[in-house]
Amino acid sequence: MEHEVFVPVQAERLREALADPVRVARAVPGLQQDAGTPPVSGRLKVRVGGHTITYRGTVRVTARDDGSYAVEGDATEARGPGTVKLALALTLTPSDGGTTVTITGTTTADGRVADLPPDAVSATTDRLLNRFVENLAEAPETPQSAAEREPERETEPEKPEPEPEIEREPEAEVEPAPEAEPSAPFEEEEQAPPAPSRVNREDAVAEAAHARRTMIGRSAEEVDHAPPRGRYAPVPAPETADARATLRWAAPAAAVALASAIAVTRALRKRR
Repeated sequence: MEHEVFVPVQAERLREALADPVRVARAVPGLQQDAGTPPVSGRLKVRVGGHTITYRGTVRVTARDDGSYAVEGDATEARGPGTVKLALALTLTPSDGGTTVTITGTTTADGRVADLPPDAVSATTDRLLNRFVENLAEAPETPQSAAEREPERETEPEKPEPEPEIEREPEAEVEPAPEAEPSAPFEEEEQAPPAPSRVNREDAVAEAAHARRTMIGRSAEEVDHAPPRGRYAPVPAPETADARATLRWAAPAAAVALASAIAVTRALRKRR
């Protein structure tokens, strides 16, 4: 395998990035580093065609005496027995306006990726290498560089704007409210209506029972046109005390008169 990538940066910046394992780990596209593991290790999701395969492994970058770099890595599928091994060599060649990175080496893979089309696997490999080199060429993000890009601006405290004077209208004269007439010291309380007597309640209960008995077996029309009974029936007017007193004395008087008439009739019969 041989692949070339051009980046518009000096070779020294790439060498500094390759010598720092932390920057190498950040340059690997999509690498999710596990806690407590070496810098360049973790999980990597690779999308080949319409398939996504997750690998777990490590990568090691070593500088050689001739100025090139050896990249060795091995990984296994997170959900399967497939493995991937790579042995690459990175050569940095200065050129006009930047640096050309030449990548040569071999890769071996088995498992799911071996069943995919070779063209799709080759295109995915080239894409990953391009992004890896481009990420190496980016300058590291440090607080000092961020401060240099965005110089601090001295901000003066904003002075509050003077509020415009509002012309106040003359207050209108308020007339005193008329004094309320003193209410009567003692007002007569409204008398509550007398509670219905026990006799009226018994009559209402008897009327309701009679209405239930008489409505059984009647047609719907008769029930609809029948006068209301029971609790909705009109309450008869209470009898006055004078009528009750008259009836109380009339019954004994009638009995006395009847007895007198009988006694007179018997006396007249004896005389005859």
